Amino acid sequence: MPRRHEVKVTLPLRSLGSSAIVFDVEVDGEDFGDLRIRRGGLDWKPTNARNRRRLTWQQLAEFASKHGRPVPN
Repeated sequence: MPRRHEVKVTLPLRSLGSSAIVFDVEVDGEDFGDLRIRRGGLDWKPTNARNRRRLTWQQLAEFASKHGRPVPN
């Protein structure tokens, strides 16, 4: 049976600056982690993890080009 993902977002009231857009991710009703999109890149923190994992926009572009699959526009 496919897993059900739910994503909730919190948006800042102004330009990102030092703030971040935060996506809280759940899988099958269980907390999975949160994704923070910032001016300098993004951070992923799995539930119960001690530290976040950070990617710059350049690192994200390289990762997506290497590991992503093409999708129609």
